[in-house]
Amino acid sequence: MGWRCGGIRWAGGVPALGWRRGVERRESALVYGRELAFRAVGARECVGARGNVCPVRAAVPGRSTGGRCAECARLERAHSVAADTVADDPRVYRVYLAWFGPGMVKVGITAEERGAARLLEQGAVAFSWLGRGPLMAARRTEELLRTALGVPDRVPYARKRAVRSALPEPDLRAAEILRMYESAAALEGWPPSLERIAFAAADHAGAFGLAGLPPATGVVGELVDGGCVAGRLIAAAGPDLHLATAGGPSAEGSAADGSPSGGGVTVLDTRLMTGWELTGCPGGGTGSAAVTVPVIPVHDPRRDGVQDGLF
Repeated sequence: MGWRCGGIRWAGGVPALGWRRGVERRESALVYGRELAFRAVGARECVGARGNVCPVRAAVPGRSTGGRCAECARLERAHSVAADTVADDPRVYRVYLAWFGPGMVKVGITAEERGAARLLEQGAVAFSWLGRGPLMAARRTEELLRTALGVPDRVPYARKRAVRSALPEPDLRAAEILRMYESAAALEGWPPSLERIAFAAADHAGAFGLAGLPPATGVVGELVDGGCVAGRLIAAAGPDLHLATAGGPSAEGSAADGSPSGGGVTVLDTRLMTGWELTGCPGGGTGSAAVTVPVIPVHDPRRDGVQDGLF
């Protein structure tokens, strides 16, 4: 039995790929500027639920970002705070405002013990805490902002990807969050059990490697048996890896006008990697390997209203 990919991890603010083989677990660091090349082998298997292996090792479609069979997905969702199915969680929760790009601020909650991990997992470029308290108080505050201010609790990944290469300066990012923070703080109806937290913007652009990021030209649609993905890792945000593929820009950046220097940047959503057994590409490196899995051209969904996966 080979090692199967478990997707990206953001432990300590640093990206790594998780791997599993039965009950064994391990991680491999993702380093910006280094080559990444792998080939999918065999069939994709369900990643299981709640840390347990899928009992039937069910097959999962290549385009699924969930990576679970229907039964394991149901079990995972039954214990999900995000799905609002857990009401008696005794942990302290925090409410946050997350910024992904101009005009893209969302409200959400996360367990206080997780720190900013949830924000990194979502690809939030900047964020600020709003308050802390019991789960249901955090939930009511989240709903208050959604109703009174029209702040969404989800932003499609396609919209996030479309703006990562053209972000405003950090002070402008913080200013947009501050405006929303002040509007939220002025609202009446905050649950009395939720403790307010003073505004303090945190920025993840450095952790994600977004400085000088060239625009993406393609997004991997799915992995297939025998298909290779090869490129130089130039950035990572949330579940997305930005790879300078054959003929594309180097890890150092792009052309003087900000465009890719002679090639493309392919985005790989690591949620598509979960459940696959992965091995090296023929030739062993990006210089002799190519992207031989389906790649979808990038478009800006802000212009046509098309939405993809959420969070």
